[in-house]
Amino acid sequence: MNIKLFVKNDCPRCPAAKRALESFKSVEVYQVDDIDGLAEASFYSILATPSVLVVDSNGSEIESWRGEIPDTVRIRALLAQ
Repeated sequence: MNIKLFVKNDCPRCPAAKRALESFKSVEVYQVDDIDGLAEASFYSILATPSVLVVDSNGSEIESWRGEIPDTVRIRALLAQ
């Protein structure tokens, strides 16, 4: 499983979301201000930042936190499965 974090430069909650995920190895950060990040956000229908998705090896969404700081305890539990 992987963790995808979607952030934006002027997002007031994005720094806290980044800090919450610092201890995880498999975090992919997508800047929605950039074309590549926006394309990935569009694929997953991300409309708010910060958004965090936990996805399986096929890229299918397992759980998400959209427009909020993620629940790191829940993420750890998902990754332990």
